[in-house]
Amino acid sequence: MVPAVLTNLHQVHDLATTYLTQNGGTFMFRGPWFAKMDMLITTDPSDIQHILSKNFSNYPKGEKFRKLFDVLGDGIFNADGHIWEIQRKTTMSLFKQPNFQHVFEAIVWNKVERGLLPVLESVCKQGKEMDLQETFQKFTFDTICKLLLDHDPQSLSLDRHCLPCEKAITDIQEGIFYRHLMPPIIWKLQQLLGMGNEKKLSEACNVIDQFIYKGLARVQNESNNIESEHGQENVGIGASLIREFKDQSGSLGDPNKFLRDTIDMFFTSNSMQFMLSLGTTLSWFFYLVAKNPIVEEKIREEIHTFMGLKVNDQKWSSKELGKMVYLHGALCETLRLYPPVPFNHKIPLQPEVLPSGHKVSQNTKIILYYYGMGRMKNIWGKDYMEFKPERWILKEGRIKHEPSYKFPAFNSGPRTCLGKDMSFTQLQIVASTIMYHYHIELVEGHPVFPSASIVLQMKHGLKVVWIELLFTNLALRGVPVRTSRCKFCQMEEEKTDTC
Repeated sequence: MVPAVLTNLHQVHDLATTYLTQNGGTFMFRGPWFAKMDMLITTDPSDIQHILSKNFSNYPKGEKFRKLFDVLGDGIFNADGHIWEIQRKTTMSLFKQPNFQHVFEAIVWNKVERGLLPVLESVCKQGKEMDLQETFQKFTFDTICKLLLDHDPQSLSLDRHCLPCEKAITDIQEGIFYRHLMPPIIWKLQQLLGMGNEKKLSEACNVIDQFIYKGLARVQNESNNIESEHGQENVGIGASLIREFKDQSGSLGDPNKFLRDTIDMFFTSNSMQFMLSLGTTLSWFFYLVAKNPIVEEKIREEIHTFMGLKVNDQKWSSKELGKMVYLHGALCETLRLYPPVPFNHKIPLQPEVLPSGHKVSQNTKIILYYYGMGRMKNIWGKDYMEFKPERWILKEGRIKHEPSYKFPAFNSGPRTCLGKDMSFTQLQIVASTIMYHYHIELVEGHPVFPSASIVLQMKHGLKVVWIELLFTNLALRGVPVRTSRCKFCQMEEEKTDTC
């Protein structure tokens, strides 16, 4: 099967989904007998539940997993046992701090108002095309740097400069993905000789290390000064996180390396940790919305219903955003069809028979294929390929919750992503703000498909053009506005007075 994969890397996710559909949702991928590449790929919800929850103890990350992801060190994504428990409990305690949600939302809104909207306004006035995925990645990078390291690198700015750290994150994600497709002996030889994909991966890791260690040193120095003058309760989120982990890391080796690995996870493992799913998910969200104008119209109508009475200096809180059921449904549909992390990798400690009936040994590599799950008729019904936010709304108008083993966009079981609620808050803030001000259209002829990476980014980005919504201010003044299409502003069929 290897030649078919190598010649179809540009559509490897859809190729795997085709094999899965033809084989009832589960199939054994066969590689050369000497390469140790055989792996069981499954989309069966009962297998997902069994592996991630019911028999969790039989499926630790394990040594083989850590070798594949060794560039991520001993962070929570790689860790097992005692180290994993420490990291998870410490992170949970940080998220539960009384001021955490307030600080988090303030950082996101500040970046929206001072970074994202000025850039979009400038591009809109110039009538230029822009890569929306790149914009969202810069937004996310700046936000997470501010939250964890109390430093805004301002990669999202009008001059659109690119930081080496941004490219390094993408290189790491792609490098780890290619390790899954290569015989271990090949990539280990490349690693030993410092060539090919492994050389690129190593260089990217050095860039990330330098950035994080520099940031850690700055935060620690600043927090020490603040503590000496004002006490521990005045330090920021990043300093609190560092202090919490440093207190726990004494018996776990080099505390600076432990902190580096932990912070590194937030930068390089995307959706699985914290909120880096934002850039990927928002890109696919606006792609799907642009291709489904009826959905766009319904979301915008909901935004004006709940947010239209807000004055300019008022922010939309997470509680208010939570009332926007249709927007939530559209985001869930995006995550179903394009999960930011398209697969998970497991190896059992003990041989057993999965609920689907497949036997697995101690050396069986199992790929839990989340991307394929969203495209299975037996899981989602006849309309499984439709972008249908109504799928997530109950008859009484409340949000419909699907079990995580059916919808594992944020993983499932004990390793469920701790940043799920934060991710939704940030997604809702950015999506609703942009749709409140702008309509986007896809650049005709620009190819859009997933890249071969452990994160489901768009291979060539998302090229769009922007149209400012002239009726936004009219709606705020109470002027009735039609929401069909118009030749003048491309948004309404029957012109308003402004048109």
